[in-house]
Amino acid sequence: MEEHIVKILGIEKVTHDVNKLTVEKPKGYSFNPGQATEVAINKINYRDKKRPFTFTGLNEWENLEFTIKIYNDHNDVTEEIGKLRPGEELIIHDVWGAISYKGPGVFIAAGAGVTPFIAIFRNLKLKNDLKKNKLYFSNKTSDDIILKNELFELLGDNFINLLTREKNSKYHFGRINESFLKEQIFDFNQNFYICGPDKFVQDINSILEILGAKPDSVVFES
Repeated sequence: MEEHIVKILGIEKVTHDVNKLTVEKPKGYSFNPGQATEVAINKINYRDKKRPFTFTGLNEWENLEFTIKIYNDHNDVTEEIGKLRPGEELIIHDVWGAISYKGPGVFIAAGAGVTPFIAIFRNLKLKNDLKKNKLYFSNKTSDDIILKNELFELLGDNFINLLTREKNSKYHFGRINESFLKEQIFDFNQNFYICGPDKFVQDINSILEILGAKPDSVVFES
């Protein structure tokens, strides 16, 4: 498996538990919007602990960007990533991923599952081809919404947020379930893109099937 040791160039807070990491881009390294790689920390005891993260920047950019949720209660790789500082190193590997843009449609994400869609939306913005796409984004609270301002700037009224643990007049309250999707979507003969925790993806897949979406029009990471 291909390995590249890359230096962290910058770290920014995106939300209370999400960091944006800007890292060096190896010469000749390339990816498509929606793709990911396995990342490890270049430290003893962590070099073999690889975790998948999506590129949230674009291939044309000089450096790579990852938007990573930090789980401080897991005693795991992301907790250690949260302690890293610019100048320290990551190990990145081959590019992979099944989430790729097939045409206009409905994007459905939960939490950090929005990350593959960020690069897709940024790329479509460059092509002036965003208007026919819509994002339904589920989070626990309004403080958890990743890149809220940028996504609103990109999508406008086609950026629909749901909160499961906070009632806020700006957003829908509750989960993305069958009744919600029936109320919101009138055409199930279009493309659907799903990303989030495994159970979320499975549940949304099942709901879309019930509502008449064609299996080959539903894009998700299996």
